[in-house]
Amino acid sequence: MNLSFPKILPRFRHFTRVSLFHRGFTVSPKFHRFVRGSPIRQGFPVSPLSPYPQDKRFKRAQPFYKKQKFWMYTGGGGIIFGIYYVNHLEVVPISNRRRFIDVTPKQEARLAQQAYSEIMKRYRHKILPSWDNRTRFVRSVAQQIIRVSGMEDLKWEVYVIDSAEKNAFVLPGGKIFVFTGILPIVENQHGLAAVLGHEIAHQVARHSAEKLSFIKIIILLQLFLSFFIDPGLLGNIFIELGIMMPFSRKCESEADYIGLLLMAQACYNPEEAIKMWKRMSKAEKVAPPQFLSTHPNHEARIKKISEWLPEALQKRAESDCVHQFEGFRSTTEHFRPLWVNW
Repeated sequence: MNLSFPKILPRFRHFTRVSLFHRGFTVSPKFHRFVRGSPIRQGFPVSPLSPYPQDKRFKRAQPFYKKQKFWMYTGGGGIIFGIYYVNHLEVVPISNRRRFIDVTPKQEARLAQQAYSEIMKRYRHKILPSWDNRTRFVRSVAQQIIRVSGMEDLKWEVYVIDSAEKNAFVLPGGKIFVFTGILPIVENQHGLAAVLGHEIAHQVARHSAEKLSFIKIIILLQLFLSFFIDPGLLGNIFIELGIMMPFSRKCESEADYIGLLLMAQACYNPEEAIKMWKRMSKAEKVAPPQFLSTHPNHEARIKKISEWLPEALQKRAESDCVHQFEGFRSTTEHFRPLWVNW
């Protein structure tokens, strides 16, 4: 049989590799030389003829969630978090709802300081002076709500911004901002009391601090679930639409309830809150579906306020408003024509 050298060489390499694999050598494909030692330890493919088919140290690792230490650490961390959670449960004033909150008022005020600086920088040329009738009107109603809120010790500040935005909000620490665009909608001091009662209720319930505390729990939950599954885009959408937004709507609804009782206790007519939200519904012609919003829709708000109205009227009757309201009505009633004519 006549075989040329180029044809013999591949066969020679094959039988030589098999023999050397059998004796415990490994062929380095990069340097084309034989290396003594375990094929697995050298990082090369394992020959079926190798005396080292497996290495115990390189067996497939056991999943972490099947290891006893993982569950020991998880259980210990869960117990510690449970104790921490229970020790930071508080009761919301007026509504008496129990909730988790681990942000102090000072921390909350420091976090709000940045937002306050940004708002003042953005609207500094649009803030109305203190002697403006609109500022005096808003301040007079706010003072009555603050008087019954139990938070008179805060350094409350009232700012009226000359802007068409139909909005009002309160920053932690007692900073009240009202845009003039909402004044034609509130129409009178009772309507404004409904708006300010809602916003001041956020401060009474400390919803900003509660939201920060709630976000911490969500982050821990995401971190724990990431050990087992990758939440991905669908997971993030579920957290946003299924957890965060319902939580925000719950806080808004609670602020509606607390604010309604505050305005009633301050001797304003709580029935005007329903009229105000109806006017707000007409003013906002386009609104997203409720499940895509951080606020309840106007219809849901009106329905809830109607359910709470008997309690609010009872609160107003207990506040001896017949005599109290006469004392400050003259300071606000003469401003009404301004809002009607706008």
